Amino acid sequence: MVEKHPVGVLISGRGSNMAALVAAAEAMDCPYRIALVASDKPDAAGLAFARDHGIATFARSPRGIPKAEYEAAINAALVDAGVRTIALAGYMRLLSPGFVARWRDRIVNIHPSLLPAYKGLDTHARAIAAGDAEAGCSVHVVTEELDAGSVLGQARVPILPDDTVDTLAARVLGEEHRLYPRILAEYVTR
Repeated sequence: MVEKHPVGVLISGRGSNMAALVAAAEAMDCPYRIALVASDKPDAAGLAFARDHGIATFARSPRGIPKAEYEAAINAALVDAGVRTIALAGYMRLLSPGFVARWRDRIVNIHPSLLPAYKGLDTHARAIAAGDAEAGCSVHVVTEELDAGSVLGQARVPILPDDTVDTLAARVLGEEHRLYPRILAEYVTR
């Protein structure tokens, strides 16, 4: 049997995209496995999900810790777990240029917009306010510049006349759960 590619997932909350990656990894033909789930929030709900699925976890609050020291701790946990690729899944901290350089071309992210449109936060509100006909999500390579790396795949959803930020976000999230596992599988086998 071929060894599955070890992936580390960084989360800050409930980890619904991480859960989608875990579910996909359980398939025999999936080329990756989740080797570690790490969070900057020790009480993140996604950590309990990971533990319940037998996945190693790392949780540490960055409060009061210099960024370089905090990222060194995360890096050590990832290396100790044998991680070869990092998947950001709702991780709400910006990674330093040094961390990104250390993992160059081995970090991917799911972002709730059709990049290059609406980098950063409040993507759904901005798409609705602009009168866009559609929204969606993108999986991209992480670079030192926020949400600027190569786009690996996208999924689109129409913006309906009565959409609110919440209704649009829910539809986009469903597409994220379908898109991210597929694109991550393609990326680790490239």
